[in-house]
Parts: sequence; C-alpha cells; structure tokens
Amino acid sequence: MAKYSKKAQDKVERAMHEKKHGTLKSGRSGKKVTSRKQAIAIGLSEARKEGARVPKKRSSGGRRKPGPNKGSHKSS
Repeated sequence: MAKYSKKAQDKVERAMHEKKHGTLKSGRSGKKVTSRKQAIAIGLSEARKEGARVPKKRSSGGRRKPGPNKGSHKSS
C-alpha cells in the first residue's frame, strides 16, 4: 500500500511547478519560496488539509543524541 495518496502527489507536483516558476509563496510571510524542501512541505501540508493520505509530520526539533550504550560497559 502506498504511503502517499495520489492527491498528495498532485499537490506536491503543483507546488514544485510553482516554485520553479517563482510564484510559490510561503503562508505566513508571503515571501517567495526558494527551497525545494519547503516547496514539498507546502504541498504535503495542503494535501493534509484536504484529507489526503499523508504520513504524520516529523517533529521539527533537532536530531536526538544517542544515549550511552548499556551493553558495552565492561566491569572488572
């Protein structure tokens, strides 16, 4: 089963097309979008609002540092 629906694919394709032509604007500031990743995020966000099948958003926080390895500690 596909993770993304056809509607989501169409929305991302439209957003990428607008980005290439310089007409895609960001939601809040209204500035022109220049980043490929941002264009994809806008397309997926619009698809989500219309009820398309799209996986959940990733958290925007930084990458987590790996914790200490519990099995690698040597005891004498």
